[in-house]
Amino acid sequence: MYAQLRETAAELAGVLWREHTVYRERGGGVVIRGEHVRRWISLAPTGGKDRALLRAGRILDGGTTAPARTEVVVDLTAPVAELATVCRRMLAEVAAAADGSADPGPSRAGRPGKARKAPKAPKAPKASKGPKAPKARAARAGRSRHTGAGSWVVLVLVGVAVAAWAYTLFGGPGY
Repeated sequence: MYAQLRETAAELAGVLWREHTVYRERGGGVVIRGEHVRRWISLAPTGGKDRALLRAGRILDGGTTAPARTEVVVDLTAPVAELATVCRRMLAEVAAAADGSADPGPSRAGRPGKARKAPKAPKAPKASKGPKAPKARAARAGRSRHTGAGSWVVLVLVGVAVAAWAYTLFGGPGY
């Protein structure tokens, strides 16, 4: 399977980018890096014969790869031009996601399994009847992420228990 992935990746890299690097990743897949466009494409084996998981992402400033933004299962027996079309679409999605501020996560386009749910429309705000007391949820949202008083009590009790154990073991007369 690796030989087929490597062959397909080399052909695909030649079609997509003039400057590219093709190498093997730890999971047995093949990665195509386009440093000049700051994008990468990965072909990884799936459980099926002649099928591969195609993922795309971007390359960060330090040269490290960001997690995949899109992924799709492709048939490796398809012509390279067809695979290149799928890759270009995925790279366009990665570029659009890099420009946008929201992080929608990996795309499920073309993946087997559950269908994507339609996004819900935002609810209209309800009419206000007058001044209300702030909700507990709103108060919690503004709270900082420091250790709470209950956690400190537990830590102190554990410390006292360890100290008492150490005293019985080492602090008695005759030691």
